[in-house]
Amino acid sequence: MNAPTGKAPQHFTYYPGNYRWSAEMLAILSTAPYGGSDISEVDRIGRSLRDQVGDDGAWFEAWRGGGDLLRSRARDAEAQGHKVTAAANYLRSNFYYQCADHFRQPKDEQALAVYRDSLDCFRKFSALTTRPRIEVVELPWKEGSFPAYFVHAENAGSARAPCIVRFGGFDTQKEMQYLRGTPDFTRRGFSVLLVDGPGQGEAIRFRGVYLREDFEVAGSAALDYLATRNDVDINRVAIVAMSLGGYYAPRCAAMDPRYKACVAWGAIWDYHATWKRRLARLKEAALPVPADHLLWACGVKTFDEALKRIENFRLDGVAQKVKCPFLLTHGGEDAQVSTEEAQKLFDAIGSKDKTFRIFTAEEGGAQHCQRDYLTRAVDVVGDWLEDKLK
Repeated sequence: MNAPTGKAPQHFTYYPGNYRWSAEMLAILSTAPYGGSDISEVDRIGRSLRDQVGDDGAWFEAWRGGGDLLRSRARDAEAQGHKVTAAANYLRSNFYYQCADHFRQPKDEQALAVYRDSLDCFRKFSALTTRPRIEVVELPWKEGSFPAYFVHAENAGSARAPCIVRFGGFDTQKEMQYLRGTPDFTRRGFSVLLVDGPGQGEAIRFRGVYLREDFEVAGSAALDYLATRNDVDINRVAIVAMSLGGYYAPRCAAMDPRYKACVAWGAIWDYHATWKRRLARLKEAALPVPADHLLWACGVKTFDEALKRIENFRLDGVAQKVKCPFLLTHGGEDAQVSTEEAQKLFDAIGSKDKTFRIFTAEEGGAQHCQRDYLTRAVDVVGDWLEDKLK
């Protein structure tokens, strides 16, 4: 699934001509400052795939192999008492396993097995690392519980720290959100709650919680959980969500006024219309994962059923109810969501305190969710949250 080609891109493209694979390589490399990847490891795997570009089966095997190698090193280091080395290798192994799974459709037993391996690696990383401290937690809701991690604030100025609730989007999960700036946020004095909501991560794979329009069931469950902790200031909680999270975050903030700030890290205005356009031009559409991911996330067998399932994934009538401070970030050359759609969302937001931050190609960060300059986006989001909550 490639984006239309035109002028030469102003960002790094590992596999010229293949949008999806190149976008994923950018996303992988961008996590290096937060411990998610190493450029030598990524390039070694990437070069091994040069003659198989677009073959998602080959992608799966290559990245699973990368995860296996690092998990083996982590186990050896752990057995020898080298906790720092073990933790670092478990963290990268977790991410490489999830990269293997990312394009795998259908989510067969091999995909589920590698995903279980990824969770095991992240939990071992969590147990071994001391900065930041990480707890594995559950967020109760009426149909069960959502899996989550509570990442403790560092440099907190008080016993009760402000907190950021983070969600991924259509095809990302809580472990990936850790690698997209969470260690930086904790150093700023924020605790961070990383959650798999409906259609995400563990929630869909092992608990059968499919994509749903009322995502506030997870957003409110997060707040209910945080209210039970004596180390969180429940009056200083923000929600941050990426990509399809540009629908989730405004909806949660609109439906639960306990959120005191909202960051849509990427815009969504009408997700149903977005997918109608994508399906009409499937061969050329800029997609982050294979289109069949939509069927799996919705728990259906046909695209007509999927479109029906996401028919109400629209923010008109919802965005107007957002009253807390609001930040929208958008890449000026985002091939998945247009600036026009982002502007519609921003204009509809009801808050009197709202900011629309567009990243240009000249500055960097112009790609979807700033995957081409993640550290710059983390700085912008982190500074804004400090201004609003500290």
